[in-house]
Formats: sequence, structure tokens, C-alpha cells
Amino acid sequence: MTEYFLHLAIISCLYIILALSLNLIIGYCGQVSLGHAAFYGLGAYSSALVAIHWHFPFLLALLTAMIVAALFGLSLGIPTLRLKDDYLAIVTLGFGVIIDLVLLNLDITGGPDGITRIPAPTMFDLNFRLKGWYLMLVVLAVALTLVFIHRLVNSRHGRALKAIRDHEITANVMGINTAAYKIAIFALSAGLAGLAGSLYAHYITFINPESFGLHTSILILTMVVLGGMGSILGSVLGACILTALPEMLRRFADYQDLAYGGLLIVMLIWRPQGLLGGGKLSRKFILPGRKNDN
Repeated sequence: MTEYFLHLAIISCLYIILALSLNLIIGYCGQVSLGHAAFYGLGAYSSALVAIHWHFPFLLALLTAMIVAALFGLSLGIPTLRLKDDYLAIVTLGFGVIIDLVLLNLDITGGPDGITRIPAPTMFDLNFRLKGWYLMLVVLAVALTLVFIHRLVNSRHGRALKAIRDHEITANVMGINTAAYKIAIFALSAGLAGLAGSLYAHYITFINPESFGLHTSILILTMVVLGGMGSILGSVLGACILTALPEMLRRFADYQDLAYGGLLIVMLIWRPQGLLGGGKLSRKFILPGRKNDN
């Protein structure tokens, strides 16, 4: 039973990083992304491949995963600069589907069978095959991510992101380079998702495309909406709830996608600001035509 709870805690930590990274795009920059699991998968596969074929040590493999995911985020952010709302959502959704198909069909990724025998981390002579030690590693990653994001959103860069979110034209007039910020935040968010992907791959030691599809993207989005867009603690709360809830309702596993979609709709109707989010931000997404609310 202890091993089970340790596993649940580790997975919760990974989803906290994913929810925090997506919240940067949605909650703080006001953009829409429905393909976030693609960056998660790119990080996992990149880390696994360099560790297996090039024998990269864990920290270097993790850094590679973050760089690869960030580069893909950059490549997505640049051509989508002029897109907003529904159009951006469709493009990011398509990007996620493309990455899923690529992972499913390339020989180097193992196709639908995935990649096995991914080495567990080895650092400082510690045995990270033990769940207790691995939990300490992912908790450290979550703590560093929380500190970094907290400092970012409370800096002048964070204020610039919120200005872009609330009214992009006004932010542009005030001298904020909106294009550079939007591209940078896509790359940064993708890099953090790649971090979670690398930690996941070296923990499970087996990955396949099934873990990084649309289902996972919707799950991460639901975590952000449930906890509250634009709330750091909300992302943590949403990730913890939606990691534990499926385990409690395991007998209804076949209806998880339906449950996530239903929860998303209920939250957007009943409490669109999420459990810990702000009302103004929620109205921006639910009622985008009401400019005066911002």
C-alpha cells in the first residue's frame, strides 16, 4: 500500500509541473493550447532516446528533453502569433495530433510498442529505482518549478504577460513586445512540459504514444480550469484532485474522458474562475465579446 501511495504522489508531482506549465500559456498570457501533451511526449521520448542510444547521464538527458520540447514550442509559437482564441486552439490541437501520429509511426520511437528499458536516474550513488528516493527527486523538481514561476509572474515580465492577456493592443501601445513574449512563453511552457516528460520516462522506464495523446492534453487543461486559470496554487490543487480522483473511481475507467469533459463543462458554467482563480480572467475566456469586463 505504501508503494501505491508513493506512486500516486510521484504522478501527482508530474501533473503539477504540467498544469503549471500550461497555466503560463492560458492563465498568464491569455493564449489557448489544446496540444500540451505533445511537449510532454517530446520530452519523454527525447530523454529516453539519448539515454539509451547515446548513454547520456540523467541530468544531461533531462536537459536535452527540455531543450527539444522548448524548440518545438518555439516552432509552434512563431507561426501562430497572429492566431487567437478558436483558431489558436485548432492549430494547437492539430499540432498535438501530428506529434502523436509521428510518435506512433516512426521506427526510432518504437511505433505503437513504444520504448522499453529506459534507465533509471543515477546520481550521487542514490538508488532512484526506489520510489521514496524518486519522490524526493520529483518534489525537488516541483519546488524549483514553483519558485521559478512565482518569481516570473511577480516580476516585470509577469506583469507584461498579464497585460497581454488582459488587452493585447493596449500592451503593444505601451511598448511591450507582445510577439516576443508570446513566443517566449510558448517555448518556456513547452520546456517545462519536457521536464515532466523526462521525469516520467525515467520513472516508468517504458513509454508509448498512448500516454501523450489528446486524452492527456484534455486532462491537463481540466486541471488548470478546475484549479483556476492564473493561479499557481490552483494548478497544484487541480493536479492533485484529478490525479487522485481517477484512482478512487477506477471501476469507471472506461468513462474517464466523458468525466473530464463533463467536469470541464460544469466548472465553466458553475464556477468558470475555477476553485482558486479570479473572475476577470474567467470572463475573458467565457465571454470574450464583453471587452468592458477586463
